[in-house]
Amino acid sequence: MSRAEKRKNSRGKKGLIIGLGLVAVVIVGGYSIRSVHYSQRFLPNTEASGVDISNLTVDEANQKLEKELSDTAFMIKIDGKNWKEINRDDVGWKSDYTSDLQNIKSEQNPFSWGTQLVSAASTTDLENTTVDSDQLNAVAAVVRNDIQATNESRTPSTDATINQNDSGDFEIVAEKQGTQIDVDKAAKAFESAVESGKSTIDFSNYYTKPAVTSNSTKLKNTLSSIDKIANVKATYSINGESIQIPSESIKSWLTTDEAGNATLDQEQVTNYVTELGNKYNTSTNPTKFTSTRRGEVEVPAGTYGWTIDTEAEVTALTDQILAGESFTRSPKTNGSTTADHKLIDNTYVEVDLENQHMWFYQNGELKLETDIVSGKPTTPTPAGVNYIWSKETNTTLRGTNDDGSKYASPVSYWMPIDWTGVGIHDSDWQSAYGGSRWLTYGSHGCINTPPGVMSQLFGMVSVGVPVLVF
Repeated sequence: MSRAEKRKNSRGKKGLIIGLGLVAVVIVGGYSIRSVHYSQRFLPNTEASGVDISNLTVDEANQKLEKELSDTAFMIKIDGKNWKEINRDDVGWKSDYTSDLQNIKSEQNPFSWGTQLVSAASTTDLENTTVDSDQLNAVAAVVRNDIQATNESRTPSTDATINQNDSGDFEIVAEKQGTQIDVDKAAKAFESAVESGKSTIDFSNYYTKPAVTSNSTKLKNTLSSIDKIANVKATYSINGESIQIPSESIKSWLTTDEAGNATLDQEQVTNYVTELGNKYNTSTNPTKFTSTRRGEVEVPAGTYGWTIDTEAEVTALTDQILAGESFTRSPKTNGSTTADHKLIDNTYVEVDLENQHMWFYQNGELKLETDIVSGKPTTPTPAGVNYIWSKETNTTLRGTNDDGSKYASPVSYWMPIDWTGVGIHDSDWQSAYGGSRWLTYGSHGCINTPPGVMSQLFGMVSVGVPVLVF
């Protein structure tokens, strides 16, 4: 290349560089001038409470906001759909956003206007809004009533629960989210949104949520407790008999209380205990007894027996089942004896009115027997399962004869067995015993016993020994 050509190329390069430099100066100068412009104005893509305030001064933006927000109704939505429109004048809307706008402006860098052009809109919710509190409260009350009205046709949420399935097993049934709105939360959110200058709120964000979910630790613990209780083997020992409560019954009784704890349906437990008493109460039901001469007989209820204390037993049974451990128990009772043993075991006095004979068995062994004279036809000896509730010597028995006259009979040995004055005693006025003598020389209801035998019997038996009269 010649020297002339080299000089020509050099001049071309210098010209290009100078040209590019001039362009850069123009661009930088123009950008800077524009930046100066934005030092007093909001950057592009700036929004406040949904209103575009790009390229506006603080005063201009304030005027625009006052106009647009005041003219814009507050919209309440449900499920994204417009539900209720509130006129801002109805809440005494007043606004001056100067302070907020100045804060927004101070945080903006004028030299970033270029990048702001291609950035997403910068949005800020303004707060310096005032409303008339009385007007807002009145509108909020209307909104609250409208929420309650619309809730009537909406589905309530349901808590997770524990249910028994068709197989008899217990399981957690998941909660269900409903569409009813939490009135208090939604109403308060509405007031807050209006006061903060927002233009809309969606009440779908305030659906009443289930209070108990399937992930609840307490619910899982309750299920574990219920499973344990459902497998309890509960057995009653009543009158020498073993009675197991069906596991299906216990499962049907299981439920939860208001606190979500495992418990038993008290009505069902009460029904079971009541039925148990109806069947086994010895104070009302006759007792089957294998007699010495007549085989099995039914002896009516008398003074010796018990009745299940239903209220006390329901409480005790409930507590023991809820403890979750298998058990055998006897019911709580009222009466002259209890249910935790055979009513008639191996020690008792047997009075057979038909055979006019009496036996005393001790620990299964016959200790004494004798003929007797029972009550005459007009004052018969009452049948019943009784017991010796007292022992006295040298006392006088008093009463009224059939003709109304009074009698007084001294006896050496006296053992009352019921509450009407009937008992076992010696009777030295009787010249014979047994057979049909009771028909003509019967007592006023007591069991007349030969004096010599009575002295032996009195020494053998103790208070509390059952006496079966039949």
